[in-house]
Amino acid sequence: LELDKYVQGLHSSLQSPELQNLETEVRPYLSRWYEESVMHIHRVVQLFQSCIGFLLHAALSHTHVEVINSDERTKADVSRFIKAASLQGLSQQDTTTASLCKALSEDTQSDLIIDCSTSPPTLTNTTSNRFCDGWIQAFLNAAERCNPFLLRQILENFKLKAIQDMNSLKRFVRQAEMSHYALFRCCQFLQGCGNGDVLLQNARAEHSDLPEACNIIAVLDEFLREKAQA
Repeated sequence: LELDKYVQGLHSSLQSPELQNLETEVRPYLSRWYEESVMHIHRVVQLFQSCIGFLLHAALSHTHVEVINSDERTKADVSRFIKAASLQGLSQQDTTTASLCKALSEDTQSDLIIDCSTSPPTLTNTTSNRFCDGWIQAFLNAAERCNPFLLRQILENFKLKAIQDMNSLKRFVRQAEMSHYALFRCCQFLQGCGNGDVLLQNARAEHSDLPEACNIIAVLDEFLREKAQA
């Protein structure tokens, strides 16, 4: 997707009436494709190291990320990383942006602030969970080997696992409408997967027009909050 977008930029420059010299104006653009379209995930992991879990959680939970005191390339890198790690538009059920935004406004979440005036960057309003933290070492190992394509594959595996868990939760919620035992299994699943907060947030948005499912999700949410307090 990043490479497709980069090629679109090339197409735009070729259509410009001011274009005078392919060698001086187009070749430099072509030569930067690897740095711009492939290496951004590697640069982000190298920059944030063990804090990468906070960015993964922000991407999954649709939390707005603001980068301050930074150069334009770092801002673009973080934005592209968040977009690449996001599940928006990938779940089986058609989740609209409007329903997700509505769910977020009800959750009173705070933006994740990244201040790049320090090294490493300072992160404010950080939130993560066991699921996101469990992927940190895989990202760090791939970054240490300087393999950006492996990093991208790890990111895709991370998203695939999150989608699988999301689909499992949907199935459990449907079953829980008819069975208390299924509701118990649903609670166990959320407790064990380590990603319950994100899964419930997405489920709440996707089932907003189904009263029975909303009631089940409210019960599950209360269960997770009680466990967290305990």
